[in-house]
Amino acid sequence: MFINRILNIKQLVSKKSHFLFGPRGTGKSSLLKHDLGNQALIIDLLHSETYMKLMNNASQLESMIELDKKPFVVIDEIQRVPELLNEVHRLIENKQIRFLLTGSSARKLKHQGVNLLAGRARQAELYPLTYHELSNFNLSRQFNAFCATIKLV
Repeated sequence: MFINRILNIKQLVSKKSHFLFGPRGTGKSSLLKHDLGNQALIIDLLHSETYMKLMNNASQLESMIELDKKPFVVIDEIQRVPELLNEVHRLIENKQIRFLLTGSSARKLKHQGVNLLAGRARQAELYPLTYHELSNFNLSRQFNAFCATIKLV
């Protein structure tokens, strides 16, 4: 079951590149695939072949983008190949390509001392589901169910 999120991915990348950070399991990858579909080139760094290809030669990113011709590029799990950020920087500057770069934490990238694109990409956060995203959420019912679970233990 897909839950519509408040964060508007298409609006994010309509004008500028972005980092999209959020804890593991919040649905970043699912949201991207649902909202963007065929409108973006999605480079999934959890895919072993893609990961190895770009890990061994980050400059191959440009040829992957040129083959696809989509209006913007998503790199999912950017923290796996932080060297790609130099290529992303170059492609933003020289080819005006817009990127959406996802990862679980900006902190990990900062600790690695990588290029965080110095103003070329904004930062957005995807948090776990909010009250507004859960249309049928009933706090009283959830609290009672939780209390019943504790009594059973």
